[in-house]
Amino acid sequence: MTWLKKHRKGLTWLLGLLLLVIAAKVFEEPYKGWTQSIPTGKIFSPRAVFDAVPQILGKLPTTIGLTLLGALFGLILGLIFAIVKIRRVPVLYRIQALFVSFLRGTPILVQLLLSYYGIPMLLRKINLTYGLDWNVDNVPAAVFVVTAFAFNEAAYASETIRAAIQSVNAGEIEAARSLGMTETQVYRRVIIPNAAVIATPTLINSLIGLTKGTSLAFNAGITEMFYQAQIISGNDYRYFERYVAVSMIYWGISFLIENAGRGVENALAIKNPESQIVEVGGDR
Repeated sequence: MTWLKKHRKGLTWLLGLLLLVIAAKVFEEPYKGWTQSIPTGKIFSPRAVFDAVPQILGKLPTTIGLTLLGALFGLILGLIFAIVKIRRVPVLYRIQALFVSFLRGTPILVQLLLSYYGIPMLLRKINLTYGLDWNVDNVPAAVFVVTAFAFNEAAYASETIRAAIQSVNAGEIEAARSLGMTETQVYRRVIIPNAAVIATPTLINSLIGLTKGTSLAFNAGITEMFYQAQIISGNDYRYFERYVAVSMIYWGISFLIENAGRGVENALAIKNPESQIVEVGGDR
């Protein structure tokens, strides 16, 4: 019950997104009837903007799934990269620095294509080296996309996490160690909870950027919202109107993430104790 109260805002936004997808399917026919009353035009057609919304929203679960998986694995990798850099782990420190520099210095589209063509080549090399028989052609396209997004997210999140970890009060860390906590316990109970308060705003911005970045997934053969808008536009060449529709949907998702992020920030924030007036003397 306590967990539900603590995360009620985030759950509310998530439920709202789910209801939006369900409503787009359940009320698709009435919605189509309503769009017929919207005027059209030769140059710009308002009807073309709205009649594409249900079909575009049908690919919302794909966009959200790619975003969440990319963010989850990116956050885990980012934490590992940050710890390797802070601890200056031999050999791994140099590899991590080179890897992060490459990921931050190349476009995400290039990384996506490297993943799309590189992972099958790697699997074929493993097959030849170890005599395995993995079916390279049956690898889901989502694997390439999530891999590229996760590593790209990790490259930027690692610096955010590193700065947040290094800003944690050294006195709290020493106090935890003096109580006999292991290094893992110190990270889990002291460093990460405190660093999360500092890192959350920047990580939320990165999540919004990752959500918009999923529009590149069509290059790996995944039909998400942006590609669905392109497919619809091919029927009547109303590309501008469909791009307006999909841009409004992305804007709405970013707005929801931003507000959910504020809820997470408020939940993590340490409240200042209210000042109380203490009377001295008087009756005992």
